[in-house]
Amino acid sequence: MRPMQDSAFPNWPFMKMHGLGNDFVVVDARKRHVSLTEPLVRALADRHRGVGFDQLAVINEGTDLEITFFNADGSQSAACGNATRCIAAREMEMRGVDALTLDITGRGALQAVRGDDGVTSVNMGQPLLDWQDVPLAAAVDTLSLPIDGAPVATGMGNPHCSFFVEDVAVIDLAARGASIEHHSLFPERTNVQFAQIIGPDHIRMRVWERGTGITLASGSSSCAVAVAAARRGLTGRSVRMDLDGGTLHIDWRDDGVWMSGPTAHVFDGFLTQSFWDGL
Repeated sequence: MRPMQDSAFPNWPFMKMHGLGNDFVVVDARKRHVSLTEPLVRALADRHRGVGFDQLAVINEGTDLEITFFNADGSQSAACGNATRCIAAREMEMRGVDALTLDITGRGALQAVRGDDGVTSVNMGQPLLDWQDVPLAAAVDTLSLPIDGAPVATGMGNPHCSFFVEDVAVIDLAARGASIEHHSLFPERTNVQFAQIIGPDHIRMRVWERGTGITLASGSSSCAVAVAAARRGLTGRSVRMDLDGGTLHIDWRDDGVWMSGPTAHVFDGFLTQSFWDGL
């Protein structure tokens, strides 16, 4: 089925952003209606014939603003930490403020703050640790799942499955990630992380995101791994998280899991008639 062009938004202006190479297309729908279908999202995500992204974010009116996320396969996602930070950084700069509340579809109100060093921090909320909240398909111990490698399950608005290994470099991330994403224990599929403990406040992590595949970084995955490591007693609650695309700092506080790191607004663009003609 051919995706239909939204006649109210014919040229589709968008922003391209990234956090540590975890890249996003962001559409601001506060002034114009935007209709998205799974085929259209997949066409936009195509890095050869579309724009290309790990996730797509749509901004609407909210407390300060509301964001809805989509994966590259067209499915909707309830959380995307790096995109949240990117959008928050731009919005705070435009408004001349240092704090913002973002309503995330499926996750609720999240707080963002801008530091003097240009780093943007977002409180990703409290982790979900009970099996039914992750969610899992059965009542099992989320700290040691009945899966080879005994991973940890954590909900951060989206489900996560975190493996702790001796060396992340030797993991066949494409094969293992794809297999675990669709494991029967995860009825909504899952993000998959492989993490290596470098020290009591330092983790090296690689990630497979559900609906997208291997990404250079993932904010919600970083939060999930930090929570899992602290619950296992492998680290403290404040850690440096080294990903393929760079470094985030995760701090699991009483009020939620705070994630801090750099953001980049790369360019603004718009879709032309040639894109729609090629669908």
